[in-house]
Amino acid sequence: MYQILKQIIKTGIKTETPPQADESMRVDNQRLQLAILDVFDGALAIRMVDAGSCNGCELEIHAVNNAYYNIEGLGIKFVASPRHADLLLVTGPVTRNMEIALKRTYDATPEPKLVVAIGDCGCDGGIFGESYATCGKISNVIPVDVVVSGCPPTPTAILQGILTAISAKK
Repeated sequence: MYQILKQIIKTGIKTETPPQADESMRVDNQRLQLAILDVFDGALAIRMVDAGSCNGCELEIHAVNNAYYNIEGLGIKFVASPRHADLLLVTGPVTRNMEIALKRTYDATPEPKLVVAIGDCGCDGGIFGESYATCGKISNVIPVDVVVSGCPPTPTAILQGILTAISAKK
């Protein structure tokens, strides 16, 4: 035990540096909330769908929900049912066994609905491409409004993609 404490004192506290503020991502909360109210008559509800990803994009989506990015402070929340959703956030290449489930989820989402493809796999099939096991990119199965590329994309890029989808619908 003494050795561990000695090592901690010797090394000091090592943590990651906080991310630098991106001035282009500073959004007037009131303006954004008015845009959400205008398009969706309330808060924006997101249903996240994993269509066969490696879960790298899901980790970044969960980061968007933390206190630093505070997506719920903007009036955007995640819901468990596509029947309550306004926007589908889809990750991964669409595997053959998820093709019908993704179509049903899209059909269950009420109008006006938006679809955002997250990650390189969702945008163009990524390293998996189109094969016997996958349908490839998400737009091969359902219509996509906005794509957010990256492997995985940063939380800032995901938030920017969601905001782009909202402003495109307005």
